[in-house]
Amino acid sequence: MYRIGEVAKLANVSKRTIDYYTQIGLLHADRTSGSNYRLYSEQALDDIHFIEECKLFNMCLQDIKDRLELKRSQTNEEDKLLKQAEILASHMKQLDHEIKELKPIFDKLNGENQEMIASRISPQRMALIQSLMVLLH
Repeated sequence: MYRIGEVAKLANVSKRTIDYYTQIGLLHADRTSGSNYRLYSEQALDDIHFIEECKLFNMCLQDIKDRLELKRSQTNEEDKLLKQAEILASHMKQLDHEIKELKPIFDKLNGENQEMIASRISPQRMALIQSLMVLLH
């Protein structure tokens, strides 16, 4: 078990971040008797790493919370897979909305400006965007 400062250092996040995650229910802490310190388990440390990884993919906190609950749940693998598919469908819907907003703007640019913008995006990301455009339309 770790005190907040220890887990913050191990996870490379601030104590304020851990406070916030605890406050909104992403992390769970036990309290010591007497001094009432919060103690975080190894699982909490793992959860922080998971949360930070999800944030790299720009996931909103509600989606992260849903994924954490799914990860922690005792449901069978088939149910977990179905729930994860629902989460992915939700992300795809959001991406579809964003692509529909950006496509007319991109289409209005002349070829040279389109190429300049495309050159700033890695080939892998550009391929992903093009694949999503095909899948979502």
